[in-house]
Amino acid sequence: MSRNLGDVLQEFRQHRMVMQQELQKVIIGQDLVIEQIFAAIFTRGHCLLEGVPGLAKTLMVSTLSKILDLEFKRIQFTPDLMPSDITGTNVLEEDDNGRRNFRFVEGPIFTNILLADEINRTPPKTQAALLQAMQEREISVGQTTYDLPQPFFTIATQNPIEQEGTYPLPEAQLDRFMFNIKVDYPSRDEEERILANTTRGETPEISKVLSGKAILNLQKLVGSVAVSEYLIKYAASLVRATRPRDESAPEFVRELVDWGAGPRAGQFLIQGGKALAAMDGRFSVAVEDVQKVATPVLRHRVSTNFQAQAEGMTTEDVIDRLIKEIPTPEIPKFAG
Repeated sequence: MSRNLGDVLQEFRQHRMVMQQELQKVIIGQDLVIEQIFAAIFTRGHCLLEGVPGLAKTLMVSTLSKILDLEFKRIQFTPDLMPSDITGTNVLEEDDNGRRNFRFVEGPIFTNILLADEINRTPPKTQAALLQAMQEREISVGQTTYDLPQPFFTIATQNPIEQEGTYPLPEAQLDRFMFNIKVDYPSRDEEERILANTTRGETPEISKVLSGKAILNLQKLVGSVAVSEYLIKYAASLVRATRPRDESAPEFVRELVDWGAGPRAGQFLIQGGKALAAMDGRFSVAVEDVQKVATPVLRHRVSTNFQAQAEGMTTEDVIDRLIKEIPTPEIPKFAG
């Protein structure tokens, strides 16, 4: 017997709430960050987490991998890391008959959740080893291409304050990340709870909520959430308005922005909106869903110029102003 979509969505909503409760046994606060990471996972997206040291970015990802019954590997990026340290390498072996042949030894990228810790600490050559994996979910070593396990997510972390000896990610690679998530300091109340909980010496028990197969099914479910043509038009208008040379760009974008977001941004706005709707148990995407994911989707795709810095305008300020200024779609009411 096939269940209707409403029941499936309600069940998904329950799973998502249980996941949040399990995460909150270890992570205090950071609700928005957690919601955005969930949204990325259910739409096959990758995340870039940015925040100062000690905000539990690594802990959040490793706890998440325990809640989801998935394999998790962490790579600490360093200036001397080589691409083969990530992807794996061919090793020459000799068998009993004295014949030699190459055997491929998998690198840490062969996992479900890959935590690329401090990705900006490693040179572009090694950063680029992730590009093919993130886009095609496969890697090529020598003449052979290997598929990565499904599901596969890269969650990279970046430290925004320490810029000595770092290599900023190239724009083409930044564009592969669905969300750029800012992890901020906790509130006073949250900080006091963190201090109380973490100095007791107790380790909370984490229960598994979803298997890899369940996640693949949920990704299909999220893909089937309805999006109206009005919302597609709205997402396109929002992305096009970030491009200073586009005729629809407002005056302030022409003054403050060097270049805007590409078509991938629009795809991620729609997918992120679908994920938020599904996690809330709703059948279709609302304008508010798209607006909610606009900042993490556009933050790393819009480049502000010197004029913006001189006026103290950050990329986030530009995006907020765009959301206020771009008219939301007029959705016609059904005549009953």
